[in-house]
Amino acid sequence: MVRFESLLARDEVVASTLRATVPGEVAPWPGWLSAAVVEGITAAGVRAPWRHQAEAAELLFRGRHTIISTPAGSGKTLAYLMPVIAATAEGRLGVSVDSARARVAGGRHTALYLAPTKALAHDQARAAAALGPRGWRVGTLDGDSDEAERRFARDHADFVLTNPDMLHFSVLPNHRRWAGFLGALRYIVIDEAHRYQGVFGAHVAQVVRRLRRLASQYGAEPVVALSSATAPNAGDFAGLLAGAPDVAVVDGDASPHGARAVALWRPVNSLREDTARLLARLTDSGAQTIAFVPSRQGAELVSLAAQEQADQPARIATYRGGYLAADRRELEADLHSGRILGLASTNALELGVDIAGMDAVLISGYPGKLSSFWQQAGRAGRRGQEALVVLLARENPLDAYLLEHPELVFDAAVEPAVLHPGNPRVLGPHLAAAAQELPLSADDARWFGEATEPTARALAAQGVLRDRGGRFYWTRPDRAVDFISLRAMGDRPIDIIERDTGRVVGTVDEAAADQTVHPGAVYLHQGETFTVDSLDREEKQALVVSARPRYYTQAQGSFDIGVIRETDRRNLGVTEVVRGDVQLDSQVLAYLRRDEVTHEVWDSTPLDLPRRRMSTQAVWWTVPAHLARRLGWTDLQLGAAAHAMEHTAIGLLPAFAPCDRWDIGGVSTALHPDTGLATIFVHDGMAGGAGFAHRGFDVAEEWLTATLERLTRCACSDGCPACVVSPKCGNANQVLDRAGATELLGLLLG
Repeated sequence: MVRFESLLARDEVVASTLRATVPGEVAPWPGWLSAAVVEGITAAGVRAPWRHQAEAAELLFRGRHTIISTPAGSGKTLAYLMPVIAATAEGRLGVSVDSARARVAGGRHTALYLAPTKALAHDQARAAAALGPRGWRVGTLDGDSDEAERRFARDHADFVLTNPDMLHFSVLPNHRRWAGFLGALRYIVIDEAHRYQGVFGAHVAQVVRRLRRLASQYGAEPVVALSSATAPNAGDFAGLLAGAPDVAVVDGDASPHGARAVALWRPVNSLREDTARLLARLTDSGAQTIAFVPSRQGAELVSLAAQEQADQPARIATYRGGYLAADRRELEADLHSGRILGLASTNALELGVDIAGMDAVLISGYPGKLSSFWQQAGRAGRRGQEALVVLLARENPLDAYLLEHPELVFDAAVEPAVLHPGNPRVLGPHLAAAAQELPLSADDARWFGEATEPTARALAAQGVLRDRGGRFYWTRPDRAVDFISLRAMGDRPIDIIERDTGRVVGTVDEAAADQTVHPGAVYLHQGETFTVDSLDREEKQALVVSARPRYYTQAQGSFDIGVIRETDRRNLGVTEVVRGDVQLDSQVLAYLRRDEVTHEVWDSTPLDLPRRRMSTQAVWWTVPAHLARRLGWTDLQLGAAAHAMEHTAIGLLPAFAPCDRWDIGGVSTALHPDTGLATIFVHDGMAGGAGFAHRGFDVAEEWLTATLERLTRCACSDGCPACVVSPKCGNANQVLDRAGATELLGLLLG
């Protein structure tokens, strides 16, 4: 690794590893792909498919639901485009796809592509147009499409690229107008499938089931093609997302890549300063570099600081969410031409611009999941050149732990993808939507699972559906889909509106509104800063005013947790670990104003906000009475130790479960009424749960042993952000005892 040798020798690098150069392995073009199509793809610069592309294409052509699960930049697009082009442009179908029902569709064959964002759908439409034959009709469909574009997609397009929201809100409720397209549907492509996890993934899984149900009603049995970053449970995850059993998995990457060094970096000054300094240094050396920064504001500040240090500041730019398509195209062209060498970006770039083949990738703070880390790292070294990936650690328990255990980054398998499509808070509303699309019956268990009929009967008992002899109907005049937000649970989200212009700058879930858009809150969006003027829950609006305060706000509140039901219990050291369903009562009582540079508290302002109640999943453990007596601590001492232990455990759970620390929360108490003991709870942040806390139960020994190690090894004297101080603590990190937490957890684990 000659090119980056001096940087890798720096004292800040605590560990590094080198991946050797790997040549690519090509395969013959599929025999069912016409010479004209092959010639067109070759003319676009693809000389031959990689082995994994040909393998996935063959499975799809033969009618197998298939997921291709390979790293970024490995060419997953071509894998599903080959059978899609063969079917929709030339009418070539595999034996198992070419059913009698398919042959009576008037000769038309269609395919539908789903992306998490409309930006990615438009990018893939351009890629499809470049690779497809002349005359192949490709159309995009999203909220920006005018009536003519929607009509073309519905009535004429062979390949329609859209997003789950458009499918859910527009296509499926109006399926009769889409009957011709749905009846000819041969392939459903679900791109970036790993993005569909948690509650959002559960919603999308139900949308896909509704789509397949309607396609079947009109005579089609489409094959599902999924593309995803690598995951150890790719087949099971794909089956849950698509609602299809026996999904074939192609996960052997046969594309070439050059030598790549991966280094872990302990910042000297601050995370932001070191990221900017490295970005400037690498771009000055001629290495095309991207720095992934967690926040929009952070990306802007890193870019600005790097420009100030670089010899050629004009060659460093910023990318964040909210860019127009023309801006993305210009940025992509500048990256490909080399006019831009350095880029500070949020992860919005992963779903907006093709950026495979960078010389170096800087990851400013561990992104929370190993799969996300390797997805970003995969942007480096796809052109066969030497490449560098640097993970710069932020000051929190997880990053500090990874610096001490680099094998958890370099050698550990990525986390399994988590999806619970049967969550009743998701399934129920989608069954209501399905009933409005077509009357629901017990036969629909084929699509929605065994809970279909019991859930439908429960909806009928609630007056949501009407039961007419075992067939369930939606009888209301409004649309069922309008009561479902794919990216949230429960009520319709609150719009965040700029008061002076009427512009909607964002949305927030009802449950999160009290903490993020309470009156007086500072709200950040796409590099802009606003202060919240008012919050109107009835109108679902928060009015904000553009501002540039020198502080940020942090909500303070009270939290109570009650056990609804235990599902599992087992021994853990001298105590027991339990998982189950809990009820979380919370109330935001005030907010702090903190200096944006020093983080010092300026003042506290009281708030009069309602008490919230949420049911979710949790894992918890207790301090046995005999151990509490042995310690002889007061309730205050015991509570402070439990509180500190809770913070560190939350910070480290993402090393063992596929979540981010913001996906989970915690409550600890010196005496809990349901257990009668000092208890530490870690719960999912979404109503109904997302499976993260339940995963914590499965890995409790490894997780809490790591928590004890972080508490023991932190170099601070009495607690810091690298061990017990949490940026999301509702009590502003009051009453924390790191030493007590260390002693207590050590005794609990025996």
